[in-house]
Amino acid sequence: MNSISIIGAGIGGLTLANILKQQTLDFSIYESAPEIKPVGAGIIMAINAMQIFDKLGLKEKIERAGNKIHGITITDESLKSISKTNILELEKKYNSCNVAIHRASLQKILAENIGLEKIQTGHKLLQIEKKDHYHLTFENGNTVESKIVFGADGIQSKVRNQLLQTGIIRNAGQKCWRGWVNFDLPEQYHQEAMEMWGKGKRFGFVKMSDKSLYWYALVNEKHFSKDLNLLSVFKDFNGLVLEILQATPPEHIILNDITDLSPIPKWYSEHLCLIGDAAHATTPNMGQGACQAIEDAYIIGELLKTHKEYDKIFQEFQAIRRKKVDYIVRTSRKIGEISQWERGNSIRNFLMRFIPESVNQKLGEKIIRLEK
Repeated sequence: MNSISIIGAGIGGLTLANILKQQTLDFSIYESAPEIKPVGAGIIMAINAMQIFDKLGLKEKIERAGNKIHGITITDESLKSISKTNILELEKKYNSCNVAIHRASLQKILAENIGLEKIQTGHKLLQIEKKDHYHLTFENGNTVESKIVFGADGIQSKVRNQLLQTGIIRNAGQKCWRGWVNFDLPEQYHQEAMEMWGKGKRFGFVKMSDKSLYWYALVNEKHFSKDLNLLSVFKDFNGLVLEILQATPPEHIILNDITDLSPIPKWYSEHLCLIGDAAHATTPNMGQGACQAIEDAYIIGELLKTHKEYDKIFQEFQAIRRKKVDYIVRTSRKIGEISQWERGNSIRNFLMRFIPESVNQKLGEKIIRLEK
């Protein structure tokens, strides 16, 4: 019988496993994919996540595998600045910086640090039942008994759906393409995350390493069709966008709906707890989805240092984390709506240019400050 089972080897599950390993606790991870392989596109690990990786001794390794980002800029279609946030002061204060990295590179670092032997791949959860302990049945026919279960299995969480029987997935009405490409980005954008706002569409890009670039493109769903041509959609954007799109191989592009999870009343049950998207999935507009899963793992680790009664830990965990994640889910959804306006864009952009950078920095610090 397992002492602790983690369902899902995404960034949240792997971070939790690293924290449990640091505290010499016994655990196993069960991942539905047949292997941990290079999939997905890019991701930005914000200062809050990087502080936690520093505590795990992984900060420098992640920085070397990715690219340090010192500013976040929102522009119009022509790359004229609307809003800019310089985070150098916050970097000094927290001794960390934002890092853009390929998602697969990050997962590899996290997985190798705990030991690949701790990850049981090809284990897609079929059923979870509470008896004396938790009985996990997987689609491959294997069964496992576990005292403690962490559901780190994403927005479609089977752990949440079967045991807590709660959660409404909300569609934001936007389609998102994510891609990565080897591209010689102009030097002025090497340490910046850029997001361009048009009429009912957005395009963002950031350098991930010496040779690779991560980009994403969003359109309102009502304008989406299966044969939609991104080059045609973004023809009124700065020519750099078209160059990036033309250079990207089709196999490096992923298409998804933008969704989040309507806040659920409880993230835990007896000896069981949800973390990350399974508990509080957010839209990606603040770049905090994976970062908040990492914070979840960190808080659980901090509580384990002083408590050993898991049910009390889970209750306190939700009490500590609830306010912040609800704020991020709510604010991210609102940013997604405003950024995808189809009318009034020039007024929106005009008003945003009057927001002092200090205000943006205060908002940023509210998000990246770790809770205790």
